[in-house]
Amino acid sequence: MKVVVAGATGAIGRPLVAALRQSGHQVYALTRGGRSAELARALGATPVLANVLERESLLRAVAGFSADAVIHELTAYRYSPPTHYRSPGLARTNALRTTGSRNLVEFAEKAGATRYLTQSLILGYGIRDHGPEPLTELDPFGRAQGDVNDPILSVLYEAEEWAWRASDIDGIALRYGIFYGPGASDLYARMLKARVFPLPNTGTGHIGFVHIEDAAAATVAALENGRAGQAYNIVDDESITWDTMFDATAAAIGAARPLRVPARVLRLGTPLAAAQMLDMSMRVANAKARTELGWKPRYPTYREGLATLAAAPR
Repeated sequence: MKVVVAGATGAIGRPLVAALRQSGHQVYALTRGGRSAELARALGATPVLANVLERESLLRAVAGFSADAVIHELTAYRYSPPTHYRSPGLARTNALRTTGSRNLVEFAEKAGATRYLTQSLILGYGIRDHGPEPLTELDPFGRAQGDVNDPILSVLYEAEEWAWRASDIDGIALRYGIFYGPGASDLYARMLKARVFPLPNTGTGHIGFVHIEDAAAATVAALENGRAGQAYNIVDDESITWDTMFDATAAAIGAARPLRVPARVLRLGTPLAAAQMLDMSMRVANAKARTELGWKPRYPTYREGLATLAAAPR
């Protein structure tokens, strides 16, 4: 297939381009130009110059252009997800998931695409304690919970809704877990080594992680095998606590165990990250993705996946 990837040079975009090309797909990278276009070419993708937040820019780019599929993987997180509600990266990412999604769907329609995949997140199930039962795609998603996290849930819901609205296009949402692995964990690794990545001394909730290479492989599987109008949880086989993951990450890269600080300190300095670690707990099932996509994680748990950090070039 001729596939356009928006966000081809990001954390998941880079391994996704490689996985798409390995599967025989022709990859185009939607980029604003400059270094991003150069990196896209280095990855083996053909740049398509446009800004997804500017509708007219996209319409000019699609003139005389055709594609079989469009994949939305854009965020504005330069290094890692935001830790504060007032983060500029969070506001811009919200725009990419709303205005950007609307514009990309129109781009896909005018390009004659028959598949549209969008990045979503398991956080959309709600930043709260979900108890011990695994969450599936049948559980409520993107519903307001009456607190400061509602805008985050709302834009995730809207990004998925745009996938379903596309006319004559099979829309699919990928609810990714928390990425880790080479490229995705680089900032965390640096912070852990510098001992500036504290964790709460009260423990943390559960969350689903996924190795970045497994996330890319699942995306290709969804492109090829996913059903129209469906969402898929893309997580590994074992939900674990945040402190379990970061203690293990530190051990894998030869860093000291992360410092522990009072929960109130984290809430003051990094309130969004604190809410996800302290107020949220979710165990997420990947059975639907396994069954319908024919996908299974190469790294079924963090134990296997973190070995790739230890082996990565320093």
